[in-house]
Amino acid sequence: MTGIAPVVDAGCSAEAGSGKHYIVTAGGAPYTVEHVAHSRPGSGSYLDGRAANPLEGSGHMRTGIDPDVVGYGDFYKVLTSVVVPRPIAWVSTRSGTGVDNLAPHSFFTVSCVAPPMVQFTSVGRKDSLRNVLETGEFVVCLATESMFEQVNATGTDFPAELSEFTEVGLTPEPSVTVAPPRVAESPVALECRLEHSLELGDSTVVIGRVLHAAVDAEVVRTDARGNSLPAIDRLRPLARLGRNEWSTIGEVLDIVRIPYAQWPGRPDQEN
Repeated sequence: MTGIAPVVDAGCSAEAGSGKHYIVTAGGAPYTVEHVAHSRPGSGSYLDGRAANPLEGSGHMRTGIDPDVVGYGDFYKVLTSVVVPRPIAWVSTRSGTGVDNLAPHSFFTVSCVAPPMVQFTSVGRKDSLRNVLETGEFVVCLATESMFEQVNATGTDFPAELSEFTEVGLTPEPSVTVAPPRVAESPVALECRLEHSLELGDSTVVIGRVLHAAVDAEVVRTDARGNSLPAIDRLRPLARLGRNEWSTIGEVLDIVRIPYAQWPGRPDQEN
């Protein structure tokens, strides 16, 4: 059984003299239960007081999990349940023998602004990684809500000699600057050249310089400030959560960041 131990557990016992750790057994894996007391934000103090009895005192309960104790495989499930939502890089590559590959990667983000770079992480040595390292090129396509089942299907472990474009029924569209094709059904494609690859444990981070972006005109909207940009409600991107869960965009919040010069109650503005 994999998961986080319940906070209230008859098997809790404090480590002698520490007043800190409580060992809980769940599915044979030890977890740590911490009771954290703290003051209200802004009151000028923060008490990291862990009570001798986790059910006494103010504050709230936290369950601590040690990756070295529970194992990296089980801790991976915790990470992907809390690092959410994660955007999806729908990565198109072409092998050295000319087979087009397409796979979703949910460890994905922007790496650099100038020059523009994006990155995805391959857990293990998958076809996407092998092809990028061999050819130095890839395309990141936007995974959209309407393509949910197709995006998921491209995550199937097809043999390397088979193309996901063919097996899933997607249309390859020629790219402008690289050999791997775009997904014609996707509204956005970022054509990339390999800039760096970094091996970290069992995973490899792939960083690509964006050479060209192709965006469907239908998803672009001009705002009140005259910026013509892809609109989130027209893109309808998918994101990955924990377990086998995915998410759609949901409610969109809009707020302007406050410059420090306008921050209310600044010390240098007090009389």
